[in-house]
Amino acid sequence: MKITLLTGKTFDLENSFDFPLTIKSDFKVRRLSLRIDHQKRCVIFSMPKWYPKKKAFDFIQAHIDWIEEKLAHLPKLKNFEDGEKISLFGKRVTIFHRPDCGAPHLIDSTLFVGGEKEFLHRRVKDYIKREAKKEFLKRSILLADKIGCKITGVSIKDTKSRWGSCSTLNHINYNWRIALAPHEVIEYLIAHEVAHLKHLDHSTAFWKTVKTLYPGCSIGKTWLEKNGNDLYLYR
Repeated sequence: MKITLLTGKTFDLENSFDFPLTIKSDFKVRRLSLRIDHQKRCVIFSMPKWYPKKKAFDFIQAHIDWIEEKLAHLPKLKNFEDGEKISLFGKRVTIFHRPDCGAPHLIDSTLFVGGEKEFLHRRVKDYIKREAKKEFLKRSILLADKIGCKITGVSIKDTKSRWGSCSTLNHINYNWRIALAPHEVIEYLIAHEVAHLKHLDHSTAFWKTVKTLYPGCSIGKTWLEKNGNDLYLYR
């Protein structure tokens, strides 16, 4: 988004600050607003399509202190660590690094991870993705059968803003980080996406189907709204 000052100098608004900034300009937007996107770790600035670009720049400049304070207090991104306790498919698991133990494998409540320590995070993440695909596929099929629907497959994604999605071809995508959430959250999200096999909207009928598939859906939904950003701390 280019701006031309009275001096004749032209510059790009999104690249004019020392922090990541995304501009959302639309005729439907009625007022100026700033928010912090915790997943993308950037500032989102919304403005009406017709709003003068120079005034938009001035508005952001006037809120620099607020922006810098919010960005400074964003929690640091995390890597999986040796000895760390995580929730994995609703079960408490301890990560244990042992260089000679081979591929990651779970025994009781311990996740053994081999290889060099510098690759620990990637190996744990890859393991979670593989297990999530099997686990979420199994659970999705079971719920889909309850409402007389079929799924064509499940994919595990590394999305930055969506927990899941369902295509018109009955293929479901899940964010791998949801495997780290409590049991009731996983059950809610799977029920949510499976319900989309029947209702590709968020109508009353859709939410009724979600509740039918998982009566405790409100608990999982509330947890995700309040704590979902914490899951995104894992790279």
